[in-house]
Amino acid sequence: MEILVLLFVMGALVMVPLLLLGAFLKVVAAVIFLPFKIIAVLFKGIFGIIGAFFGLVLGGLGAILGLVFGGLGLVLGLVITVGVFVILPLAPLLLLGLVVWVALKAAAPAAGAA
Repeated sequence: MEILVLLFVMGALVMVPLLLLGAFLKVVAAVIFLPFKIIAVLFKGIFGIIGAFFGLVLGGLGAILGLVFGGLGLVLGLVITVGVFVILPLAPLLLLGLVVWVALKAAAPAAGAA
């Protein structure tokens, strides 16, 4: 039993200075980085105010542009959908009609050659 107490005391004698050293290093690091944190808070406040101003001014413009480009995207999507589901299945018939039209055009006499 005494050996366990002795081991506990020896562990405490080793760990307590290490814990104190770790706490001291954290305090030193906090003091070193404190000016940078203060500058960061100032910049955050300044850029936050500027960003809020431009966000309000340009927010309306962004909303209008979002609606315009959203509408354009909707129209483009509808055109592509019509092209894929209507015109593409009819492509063989359209090609056949083109061939017939070209054959009839070639067989007809030219308008200027009389």
